[in-house]
Amino acid sequence: MAVERARLTVVPRRRTRAARMPFVALVSLVLVGGVVGLLLFNTSMQQASFAATALEGQSTTLAAREQMLEMELDELRDPQRIAGAAQRLGMVQACAPAFIKLGSNEVVGQPCAAVASAFPIWPAEPKLPADLNPPPNVVEVTADPVVESGVSDDTADGATGNRARDGKKNQQQHQSQNSQR
Repeated sequence: MAVERARLTVVPRRRTRAARMPFVALVSLVLVGGVVGLLLFNTSMQQASFAATALEGQSTTLAAREQMLEMELDELRDPQRIAGAAQRLGMVQACAPAFIKLGSNEVVGQPCAAVASAFPIWPAEPKLPADLNPPPNVVEVTADPVVESGVSDDTADGATGNRARDGKKNQQQHQSQNSQR
């Protein structure tokens, strides 16, 4: 044989280890990136929460202001207030109007001049029913004259005289109860 066959032999496999440093660095980088991302997300959520709370407070304040302005506007539009202001300015209430028909120059209605009169704008306050406004109950108390011995005139009218009298009455009642036993 002219061409010899090359002889193949099994070469022992050489064990090569992959470098661990790039893998550890990649995993560490992914973990650090995840933690930083979560912290940034949490911070942005807290800022949004603070902004929402501030906006709710501002909304409440503005709603109260709107309600106050509407109440002021209602007071300014009150017909009684407007009529009172008109009377203070010297305006008077008009009487029944009269109309002129243009084609015939005829006056329809009774024309009259406005007269300054005391037109009641504010209604009189209603009277309370008798059940809610009862007549007063007056009780007159007269003082009994003090005619006890041993009590001076200057203490008979005062509180010490009353206490002395009450003390004697209590003592007499106590003695009568003891004698009944």
